[in-house]
Amino acid sequence: MKQKKSINIFKKIATILVLIVMIGMIVYLFPVMKNLSSLEGQEAFKAKVESSGMMGMLTLFGLQVAQIFLIIVPGEPLEILAGMCYGAWGGTVFIMASACIISVMIFGMVRKFGRKFVCSFCDEKKVAKIENSKLFQNPKKIERIMLICFLVPGMPKDLLVYVAGLLPIKPIRFILISTFARFPSVISSTLAGANLAVGDWKMGLILYGIVLILVVILILIINRFDKEKVAKDILKTVNEK
Repeated sequence: MKQKKSINIFKKIATILVLIVMIGMIVYLFPVMKNLSSLEGQEAFKAKVESSGMMGMLTLFGLQVAQIFLIIVPGEPLEILAGMCYGAWGGTVFIMASACIISVMIFGMVRKFGRKFVCSFCDEKKVAKIENSKLFQNPKKIERIMLICFLVPGMPKDLLVYVAGLLPIKPIRFILISTFARFPSVISSTLAGANLAVGDWKMGLILYGIVLILVVILILIINRFDKEKVAKDILKTVNEK
């Protein structure tokens, strides 16, 4: 109980710090972001990002640690920002590499410290529902289930990173799935960010929409051939309140 209270205090402090950092980044970049529609503004933005160097990358990585590790901020704004700063592909590689590193850390700590560690950061009732679900306890299906979970938009992926350490899934397979299955979601956001960086707001939104539509089509195809309705049961189990 005392440990959980301490972690809750830590999460609140971390949330405040993350908000301060995000506001600071906006203030730092805003003078050049408002002129992105012009070539001069785009060059100024690029120069601003390059001048931040390693500190800019470390700041973005720190924000992603807070986003995944503490589950306190949504991932999309960071992905869009990564796309604006490092381009669609550079931003995607950065986000996916960071997610891989953080997922390895969390998975390892869960395997070492167990369920109490998970419940210190996540809602205990949700953890119990996922952990005790017959669907997630089937070793033969668990990898397929996790793949669907990380592909489906709206799934609480960061919660699943924690819970996976309690489930019968091989570490290396989970890390590969949780990293690469994020690709559709990440590339849609970084594409949007990259286009925003050159002042093309409309194309950014269009590309974001196209990728989301492709993901939805993929999920529909999975559902079409999913005779056991695994995908439907996943959504019900994970999103159940």
